[in-house]
Amino acid sequence: MAQGSGDQRAVGIADPEESSPNMIVYCKIEDIITKMQDDKTGGVPVRTVKSFLSKIPSVVTGTDIVQWLMKNLSIEDPVEAIHLGSLIAAQGYIFPISDHVLSMKDDGTFYRFQAPYFWPSNCWEPENTDYAIYLCKRTMQNKARLELADYEAENLARLQRAFARKWEFIFMQAEAQVKIDRKKDKTERKILDSQERAFWDVHRPVPGCVNTTEMDIRKCRRLKNPQKVKKSVYGVTEESQSQSPVHIPSQPIRKTTKEDIRKQITFLNAQIDRHCLKMSKVAESLIAYTEQYVEYDPFITPAEPSNPWISDDIALWDIEMSKEPSQQRVKRWGFSFDEILKDQVGRDQFLRFLESEFSSENLRFWLAVQDLKKQPLQDVAKRVEEIWQEFLAPGASSAINLDSHSYEITSQNVKDGGRYTFEDAQEHIYKLMKSDSYARFLRSNAYQDMLLARKKGKSLAGKRLTGLMQSS
Repeated sequence: MAQGSGDQRAVGIADPEESSPNMIVYCKIEDIITKMQDDKTGGVPVRTVKSFLSKIPSVVTGTDIVQWLMKNLSIEDPVEAIHLGSLIAAQGYIFPISDHVLSMKDDGTFYRFQAPYFWPSNCWEPENTDYAIYLCKRTMQNKARLELADYEAENLARLQRAFARKWEFIFMQAEAQVKIDRKKDKTERKILDSQERAFWDVHRPVPGCVNTTEMDIRKCRRLKNPQKVKKSVYGVTEESQSQSPVHIPSQPIRKTTKEDIRKQITFLNAQIDRHCLKMSKVAESLIAYTEQYVEYDPFITPAEPSNPWISDDIALWDIEMSKEPSQQRVKRWGFSFDEILKDQVGRDQFLRFLESEFSSENLRFWLAVQDLKKQPLQDVAKRVEEIWQEFLAPGASSAINLDSHSYEITSQNVKDGGRYTFEDAQEHIYKLMKSDSYARFLRSNAYQDMLLARKKGKSLAGKRLTGLMQSS
């Protein structure tokens, strides 16, 4: 037998009358693979090969596959047979046991047939969590043949960062899979390991290889079966499924009729008339951002009064350093909370507003933590203690309002103080000021008066300049 148990020799194949052209292709390939594994009708000889220290079970050679294709499909050119074999291998139906690149070679390279459970016609759509479980499981199995390739190790590190919060769950799932695998027969386990690896070689291929799963077949299947539940390699993700997919015997392909052609023409005409243009949210955000900052871009809007790098007039720098901000700067403070924090004059104005509300300790704490990150290493411990005593210690002179979680983390961090001791507390205070104090500042009379005063001052200056030009 080629691999696995006999009850896995069949998978669910959709009715060709209701499926897409890709499903029809899968159906044809699976018919070839089924005949290729049928010993009674002269299939490819599957055998166990003895190596130096072990046995390699259920393998065929590339030469055997190529010769079978030429004989049974009436192919005269060996190159064409190799090409067809490579196309079948690229879909994952046949795979080399010692290589991640799914291709066909006309030599003694050993290949194995994929378990029908993993065939593409099942419309597999594995999640990244499934891939993380698989890679994590590979690291637990002390076998040279199961060592991660370089690209797999990089993928594992990337997935571990992406799923940091749920990595413990992923690790537990991988451990459970390893325990189950260890109960299986050694030969069966070796075959299943290679089949699972081949499945991921199709869905997460080696860098530089074509991903044959990136096609519309899955979308088509979802449209045909809206109630179909997305499956996982290790089980159904949303609903439990105790059995493997049931095989539906392949049926003869129905010939296309004139009525089918008419329906297809009607459908395509409707698609042509359909308005499909959609503006993505990212593009809308980018356009809005560009329009908002266009007057601050010196490449688009000339600087006023002039660009000091071109005219040698340093008046612009004097204005920027002045404590009397221009109307442009005042307007920019309203774009985002980060804009007002970046501007020294803006921070001063915001601090005065907070003082009027008796909550200036929030901004002073945020600024103190920012300054802490720039301190020399020998001064960090002392500065950490000063910040703690001023803002967070019991009875602090300028106590800030922290949630219990952030306070507990900060209390632990202070015991071994560093530049980022107050990171959690600073983030909490930042969000508090952004959502509460900053919004009130923009609505305050102080900011509105400053904004109107700068607009009025600019308009008066423009009138004076116009009058001088007319009189001259």
